[in-house]
Amino acid sequence: MAHTGNGPLIPILGFLTCVAFIYLSFGDLWFGFKGEAELGFVKRNGTQFVVNGKVLYVNGWNSYWFMDHAVNDDSRHRVGAMLEAGAKMGLTVCRTWAFNDGGYNALQISPGRFDERVFKALDHVIAEAKTHGVRLLLSLVNNLQAYGGKTQYVNWAWQEGVGLSSSNDSFFFDPSIRRYFKNYLTVLLTRKNSLTGIEYKNDPTIFAWELINEPRCMSDISGNTLQDWINEMTAFIKSVDNKHLLTVGLEGFYGPNSPKRLTVNPERWASELGSDFVRNSESPNIDFASVHIYPDHWFHDQGFEEKLKFVVKWMLSHIEDGDKELNKPVLFTEFGLSNLNKDYEPSQRDRFYKTIFDVVYKSAKRRRSGVGTLAWQFLIEGMEGFNDDFGIVPWEQDSIQRLMIEQSCRLSRVTGRHLLDKKSIDMCSQRP
Repeated sequence: MAHTGNGPLIPILGFLTCVAFIYLSFGDLWFGFKGEAELGFVKRNGTQFVVNGKVLYVNGWNSYWFMDHAVNDDSRHRVGAMLEAGAKMGLTVCRTWAFNDGGYNALQISPGRFDERVFKALDHVIAEAKTHGVRLLLSLVNNLQAYGGKTQYVNWAWQEGVGLSSSNDSFFFDPSIRRYFKNYLTVLLTRKNSLTGIEYKNDPTIFAWELINEPRCMSDISGNTLQDWINEMTAFIKSVDNKHLLTVGLEGFYGPNSPKRLTVNPERWASELGSDFVRNSESPNIDFASVHIYPDHWFHDQGFEEKLKFVVKWMLSHIEDGDKELNKPVLFTEFGLSNLNKDYEPSQRDRFYKTIFDVVYKSAKRRRSGVGTLAWQFLIEGMEGFNDDFGIVPWEQDSIQRLMIEQSCRLSRVTGRHLLDKKSIDMCSQRP
């Protein structure tokens, strides 16, 4: 009886065992193709990013234009096309704007007034990123005037008769403007995505929040005004959303009290901007430090070889800070080489990228704080109006595409993580 009774059960168990084996062996690939893998929240463990207990290194890019292009039907496809291309290169994080204050396609039309049409565009960006297994670093306001920025907040306060000053830097100290910004933060962080049904503050597709793009407060070069604002706003964000990582959005310059202002900063002006890399990044609610790399904007009399030497020195200095001063990860959130330089040749950009990637790869192998890079900027065909002297359509520049894939492969080997995209897996398997 027992032998006869187990007859039907044995094939069933065999089938289930086979299914389990296939899932365990190829499940990641299956979900990678379908874009349905559940992303976990990225956390920090000392100087490292971790996801589900495993170290994560970042190879990614900037496409600031996502939300703007997702508003209209005729341009919305560009978001998915760029995310798909990034995923095929094994890229894991894209940095983009989650703000547009005043002006065309404004998310925030005026203080506290939002355009639902544009909010749905941002919903689309986040949902698309999830589909392609790419996380988003979302920037919250611009120090520059593009897409409104702090200038727009100051103008709003001035127009409403509550502004203390017409200076752009009053963004950091005017109580009315601080209230405007906190209201924007509350609305954004608690937004329920119309496509996924997930509140932004609960969505692991969001890698982290960036407080402000390239903050400067030149009216107070001591740095106290900017530091007070960073401390207040980061504490406020964490009171609403304690699940996501948070960074400032710094360029990486050392302030007037730092000894590195003389040995590492590009020139004297860099210490007189009201920011300080170490001090600002030490703020208790900041989870990781951010740095930009633009030697051809910071120097006007250096040749390409000198710029490369500076890049290595600049990166190693900030990685040292992450290791010894901050005990936090350091992410190089923008880097680029201008094609307007007098001596520019396309091969220089290849060497520039490779130099930066090599520094991060060596840092990753040694478990140091340099945890990744985000190239500025990637676009697709037909976007000349959004391009600048750094922009790249990666599949039109095969050497850059190869460098991006190679870096994804190298970093995946360091962590033991498997890339989800089959093309990337095939390319990685062919590399030593």
